[in-house]
Amino acid sequence: MSANIAVRAGRGTAAARRSTTRRIVPADWLAVIATFVVVVGAWEAIVRIWDISEIVLPPPSMIAQSLYDGLVHGTFLANLRYTLTETVLGFLIAAVLGIGLGALVSEVRWIRRAIYPYIVAFQTVPKIALAPLLVIWFGFGMTSKVIVAVTVAFFPIIVNTIEGLQNTEQQRVDMIRAMGAGRVETFRRVKLPSALPYIFAGLDAAIVLSLLGAVVGEFMGARAGLGNQILTFNAVLDISGSFAVLVLLSLIGYLLHLILVLVQRRVVFWTKVSSTSSGV
Repeated sequence: MSANIAVRAGRGTAAARRSTTRRIVPADWLAVIATFVVVVGAWEAIVRIWDISEIVLPPPSMIAQSLYDGLVHGTFLANLRYTLTETVLGFLIAAVLGIGLGALVSEVRWIRRAIYPYIVAFQTVPKIALAPLLVIWFGFGMTSKVIVAVTVAFFPIIVNTIEGLQNTEQQRVDMIRAMGAGRVETFRRVKLPSALPYIFAGLDAAIVLSLLGAVVGEFMGARAGLGNQILTFNAVLDISGSFAVLVLLSLIGYLLHLILVLVQRRVVFWTKVSSTSSGV
């Protein structure tokens, strides 16, 4: 999966360079709003017309009421803070490990030969399957959820970092070396800037995967968090409450993605990759 992400990053970079002037236009938002109205309206109408039980499929109006009650009068905000903390910690640790180890694998041949096969092998392990073991090893607190988030978010970052560094134009490397630049300066001035679009593509995928990993970790056993909130709602057959948490998670995931796109536009302003990766 990570390899595919790296490939998409490369394609995305090329595509973004072809459309560097693309900006959000009102028509984009109108299309989004129109899609939302049509889908939600059809959902509400189907549930009302066929009198579908709220335990099977609650109408959007009931989900919206549950979301409001949970945010204003319930425990959504406290659980959201807990899950967000796990997500951000997992993402930051995965980013440091992924970029650092990716740079070492790309630049140091003996490390690449010694470690890279293990990275590829571990990449094939379903990380979700590790969640129960991590909960057993590290307990029901926040630590196990952060580690789950790290394991899920790590691979897109390291694979994209390696791909980005190895796809640096050789002509630029030769040029700066001809000017007397050493290995560290070549990495800092040429390779790292060239790899940043790839790295941000990996970070973009990783931030959402961190949220997914944190919630999955909470499913395995937790004292707080939105994953734990969903389990609680399911236990009492409060399906509209479960849907409300899912809506909240979707909004938070999209918000995290937008924050990363804004950072990307500031840091990698010369490629405009964010336009393609964000889809907006």
